[in-house]
Formats: sequence, structure tokens, C-alpha cells
Amino acid sequence: MRTMKSISNKLASLLLMAGAWLGSAAHAVQDLPGGPAVNQLNLAPPVTKIAEEQHFLHWMMLIICTVIFIAVFSVMFYSIWKHRKSKGAKSANFHESVTVEVVWTIVPFIIVILMALPATKVLVAQKDTTNADLTIKATGYQWKWGYDYLNGEGEGLAFISTLDSSHRTMSDSGNVSQAPVDYLLKVDNPMVVPVGKKVRIITTANDVIHAFMVPAFGIKQDAIPGFVRDTWFRAEKVGDYYGQCAELCGKEHAYMPIHVKVVSAQDYSAWVEDQKKKAAAKLDDPAKVWTLADMLKRGEKVYAANCAACHQANGKGAGPIKPLDGSAIVLDADHAKQIQILLNGAANGAMPAWKQLSDTDIAAVTTYTKNTWSNKTGQLVQPAEVVAQRSK
Repeated sequence: MRTMKSISNKLASLLLMAGAWLGSAAHAVQDLPGGPAVNQLNLAPPVTKIAEEQHFLHWMMLIICTVIFIAVFSVMFYSIWKHRKSKGAKSANFHESVTVEVVWTIVPFIIVILMALPATKVLVAQKDTTNADLTIKATGYQWKWGYDYLNGEGEGLAFISTLDSSHRTMSDSGNVSQAPVDYLLKVDNPMVVPVGKKVRIITTANDVIHAFMVPAFGIKQDAIPGFVRDTWFRAEKVGDYYGQCAELCGKEHAYMPIHVKVVSAQDYSAWVEDQKKKAAAKLDDPAKVWTLADMLKRGEKVYAANCAACHQANGKGAGPIKPLDGSAIVLDADHAKQIQILLNGAANGAMPAWKQLSDTDIAAVTTYTKNTWSNKTGQLVQPAEVVAQRSK
């Protein structure tokens, strides 16, 4: 009796644990509109004509191949069953049939042609990037995306899109029971485009091969250092759409999401005006002399947006990522050493280059790291120092 009771108690405990696990899993895993869905088996719901055509091709090819598979194997298994030796069947002695050979050559050829025609039409359409209303260059970095609006409304805008720091912190902690629906897909600066407009995406990379992929748009294009590739989409529905780097690009590959926000023409124009105002506000005079207090305030924001994901908010680093707290280079009175690392990167790309940041932002984050945590150096780095180092 005691043994049975002990077993029943253990089973009850296991059931409670399983229930708790299922409850937390049910909370953590939900459908993300414009992104992955729970138990998703099919392609992502399309919001472009190209994606719709890809869905049609996918199902057409699958149905044709399934019908052929069933027909061929049905005939084969029927023949094996009908003409088995136990029923007294005897092998026939016959020579080749020209008619049969002609038929089994022509019929598959016709099937292949019928499958190739619509596939070729879609493939050609996918590569037609002419007459775009908007052209955006997407540059892959380890591990973030840089967006430069080259042509069309918003021309001249440029920004970096990075995984939201709170999501990275959640991932590092291992506690994802309360993860939001857009876990590891939320970014600080999404790409914004107008609905119904043809958007050309030019892809390249700064360090290693990346890949720009948004399943709802039906696009996936490699971003290769030293090369320029392109693709395009025309979103027909307002909303938020998500993707990820689809090329294994290093240890932070899982933290390189893509978020495209499709808005109305009016909202897009308003967004462009707002971004231009923000860009104008960031055009600091590199000759301006800053105070230590002002530099620290700005540097804290730059660090949180660009550095904390790897070096952590406490500056301690993680694994192979070196700590900034107590770092000899950070503490060094020769500011050029740290500025050059920020501009050009280090450790064969493990520390990415940050040339895309403004001179003031680089000076600010350098000042911040030199005066935060246990690094109480009192050193102040001015933008003019960064300007001088850029030319070297």
C-alpha cells in the first residue's frame, strides 16, 4: 500500500509539473501576426503578389508530384499483387514497344514544361527591380541591419536596426516564461515603407555573409561583403512583418531580426518628416566642445542602444566578449586606441566596426565607458578627436 501511495504521489507531482510547464509554454508561445505562428506547417501568409504566386507554385508542384507518386506506385503495387507467383502468374516474354517508349518520354516532358512555365514567370518577376518607388540599401553587420534610403520619398535617411536590448537580456537570463509574442524579433528601429509601393532592397554586408529574408513578402536575398544584390516587394496590406538573417553569420546569428513596418502613404510621409527632424537634431558640430556631464548623458543612451547587448549593461562582458569595466584600453589615457577599435572593429570581426555612428556619438560612448562602473578616469573625449582618427 505504501509503495502504491508513493507511486501515486510521484505521478501527481509529475502531472502538476507537466501542467505548469504546459501553462508557461502556452503563455510564452503565441502566433505573431506578420511573423511565425504556433505549429506553422505552411508558408507564411502572403501580403505581396510574388508571395501569392510562390504559394500557388508550391501547392501546384506538390499536388502534381503527389498525383504522379500515387499513380506510379499504385500501378506498381497492383502489378506486384495481381501477378504474384502464389497465384500462378508467369513472367511474360515480350520485346520493347516503340509506342510505350514514346508515350513515357513525351508525357513527362509535357508535365515538366507545364510546371516550368509558371515557375519561370514568377522567377523573372522576382528579379525585375526596375521602376521602384523606393530604394533602400540593407547592410548586414555582426549582428544588426543598417538601412539607407537611397531613392524616393525619405531619400537620405539612414539608421541602424538592432534587437531590443530587453529581449537580449531576457535571453541571457534563460527566463523566457514571460516572453512577449515578438520575442527576439523586436528591434529599436524598424524599416518603414508605404503600402502599395514598389520597394527595391539592395543588399550588401560589412563583414560576413548575411541574408535578408521576410517570408510574408516572399523575399530572401544574400548580403555579401564586396557585392551588391537586389530584390523587391510591394506590400498590399498595412501591418508589421518580421524576418531574420537567414545565413549563419556567427555566434549572434539568432539575434539579428528584421522588422518591416508597412504604413499608409500619409503615415509614411509623417514618419519621413519626423525622421528628418531627428536626423537634423543629430547633426552636431564636430568642433563643439562638450562638458563631461553632457557627454555622459549622451554616451549612456548610445551604449544602451548599441553596446549593451554584447558587453552587458554592467560592462562585464560575457563568454568571449571582453569586459569594458577595468579594461586596459578603456582606462588608457591615449584615447586613439579605443576610438580606432570603435571605428574599425577588432578580433577579426568579433567586435564590429561602428563607423556608421556620428563623431559625437562615438566620442560620447567612449567617454561613458571611461567614466562608468569602476572606470572613474575623469577623461573626456571630444568629437574632434574622432574626426582626426577617421582620417587615419
